[in-house]
Amino acid sequence: MGRVKVLLGRFGEDLAVRHLQAAGLDILDRNWRCAEGEIDIVAAEGATLVVGEVKTRTGTAFGDPAEAVVGGKAVRLRRLALRYLAERGIGWQDLRFDVVTVVRRSDGDPVVRHLRGAF
Repeated sequence: MGRVKVLLGRFGEDLAVRHLQAAGLDILDRNWRCAEGEIDIVAAEGATLVVGEVKTRTGTAFGDPAEAVVGGKAVRLRRLALRYLAERGIGWQDLRFDVVTVVRRSDGDPVVRHLRGAF
């Protein structure tokens, strides 16, 4: 089961990257890691640095995938963004946190939704 989850996550992240690129964002990093965790996607949209979290599901029986990015997860992503900036030695005037949800349905094409400024 673990491998299936990893493959589903990779599928969703690949689809999210293509979606963001088609929307005009420049992908700077994928799966950036540090001791505290991981950022799925780091992108730039003009002068704005975008920290992207991707949530992929096979359905919505347990709710919308975006509902998994609340509370502690959002706090951790903010902390990771600061770590990313510090490690790179860069500063950005504008910083935005987006969530990309991917629902891979068995009966059709996956549904991708990009929530800009999700938190």
